[in-house]
Amino acid sequence: MKKSLKQIMGSGLSISLLAVSVAGAASAADTTTTTTTTTTTPTTPTTTAQSKNLIVLIGDGMGPAEVTAARYYSKKFLNKDRLELDGGYYVGKATTYSQAGPYTSESGAVTDSAAAGTAFSTGNKTYNNAISVSNGEVAKPFGSVVEAAIKQGKATGLVTTDSIVGATPAVWASHVRQRGNQNAIASQYLNSGVNVFFGGGKTNFITKDEKGKRTDKNIIPDFEAKGYKTAYDKAGLDALPATAGNALGLFALNEIPYVLDRDDKTPSLPQLTQKALDILSQNKNGFVLVVEQGRIDHAGHANDLPANIQETLELDATFKTMVDFAKKDGNTSVVVTADHETGGLSLARDNVYELNVDLFNKEKHSYEYLDAILKTAQTADDVRKIVADNMGFTDLSDEEIALILKGDGSSYGRGGGYNAVVSKRLGVGWTGHGHTGVDVGVWAYGPIASLVKGDIDNTDVAKSGAKVIGADLTAATKELQDKYLYPLFKVTRDNKTLFTARSLAESLDIKVTWDEKTKTVVLSKDSQQLSVLVETGAITENGTASTFVGNVDNGKLYLPLEAFNKLTGKSFTWDSASERILKN
Repeated sequence: MKKSLKQIMGSGLSISLLAVSVAGAASAADTTTTTTTTTTTPTTPTTTAQSKNLIVLIGDGMGPAEVTAARYYSKKFLNKDRLELDGGYYVGKATTYSQAGPYTSESGAVTDSAAAGTAFSTGNKTYNNAISVSNGEVAKPFGSVVEAAIKQGKATGLVTTDSIVGATPAVWASHVRQRGNQNAIASQYLNSGVNVFFGGGKTNFITKDEKGKRTDKNIIPDFEAKGYKTAYDKAGLDALPATAGNALGLFALNEIPYVLDRDDKTPSLPQLTQKALDILSQNKNGFVLVVEQGRIDHAGHANDLPANIQETLELDATFKTMVDFAKKDGNTSVVVTADHETGGLSLARDNVYELNVDLFNKEKHSYEYLDAILKTAQTADDVRKIVADNMGFTDLSDEEIALILKGDGSSYGRGGGYNAVVSKRLGVGWTGHGHTGVDVGVWAYGPIASLVKGDIDNTDVAKSGAKVIGADLTAATKELQDKYLYPLFKVTRDNKTLFTARSLAESLDIKVTWDEKTKTVVLSKDSQQLSVLVETGAITENGTASTFVGNVDNGKLYLPLEAFNKLTGKSFTWDSASERILKN
């Protein structure tokens, strides 16, 4: 049955100027979305720089329990009473919440890496999945500390054990509405001005089309043409000279393997960090280096505590590399934090006051390595042998074997069942396979320590980082917002891209009104006027029939970009790869 105009405009809403539902304004959902678009650009620093260099270390998924577990391991098996982090560097804790977003009904109380990363790279809150853009139907880009440092003439680098186009590194040097648009992130890196990229994610530099099929487009030569020296293994990393200037290291197709699963061809995070420091420290103006231990998070998602501990210990060793450099250099600030905790780790379970630390070092390989092997298991004896070989357990119960064969009911399958069995024997519990909303620790060395002391928000990491090196986040943000908009859009069946009319119009200072008599939405700016008959989508330009056609979908009016160009007299273009409008 054909919907009435009142149905299109939203039930219970009068047809009035304030009820331009078809332009994206009338529904309660639209109102909720638009109220979150206000952004707060951090104030330009008024003090002189206190450090020439800034290093930021992120333990993705590293909550308080993860740090404690690594400390227990260190005491038991490494004969160290404390972690490197424990050497007088702890300064406080940070909140991690994000914002409710335009795509879901989530409150934002539990963040993802994209929103948390946007907070500690730009100083702004946003919605989960957003890579350094604001909240709302027409998002605007936020400048990061890295982008502001580039404007200062500093060298910059991003290093991770995750894919280099993962959310945590991406927020420092790219801008997209959805973190899954990783090919766009890789493409934006090319013109970002960042000097060093080290991580996994090689597959995203050999791009895919919209259907996910591998294409012939390989952007690695584009990086090489811009002077980036490339490396794909430890030997290649070692061969990079300190004078390389620009370097692109892609050490895995996706993520770099877990510490437990690596061979000697794969560089460690301390090695990647040291090489980045060697290269970036050649710049007389200083540098900003961002390093992520990304696989703490992955092990937490999978509930693999032994793997999680090894990744956390690698972060700890990386911190030592950084502090050793900073102490020798004398002009470097270091700050360490996490984006969130992952897995809801509890050190003890089932009302038993015990933790089996003696078993923390038994695992030879992670669940990821075992996954293919576990899938081949046919019998209970097969499972017994696999677990005995990897964990040393020779007394599996029938119940434990059944859990492994069946899987834990999650996407981790038998690997999840294996991790559940191991976790119970270790005496640890998990609330699930997702993130949690707990506060995370903050550690620091150098002048930045006093700026991030006590109870802070994750946005304070960016604000303090910019302040300590004298970087101007306001200018970096303005430069980006003068160039780009990131609107909601839809692609029609005939492959035309259309944009939400009201929200984009208002962001471009176009007046939007509702004509009750003619049942049209009227968009006007200066002497230009477009009228859209909502029941048909027909458009007139200044009273004359137009070739433009509107589209009403779920109570919103969508228009082609050409309509906005007509109204503004501009020549905006659509960058489909990065899903953004180029304003000039």
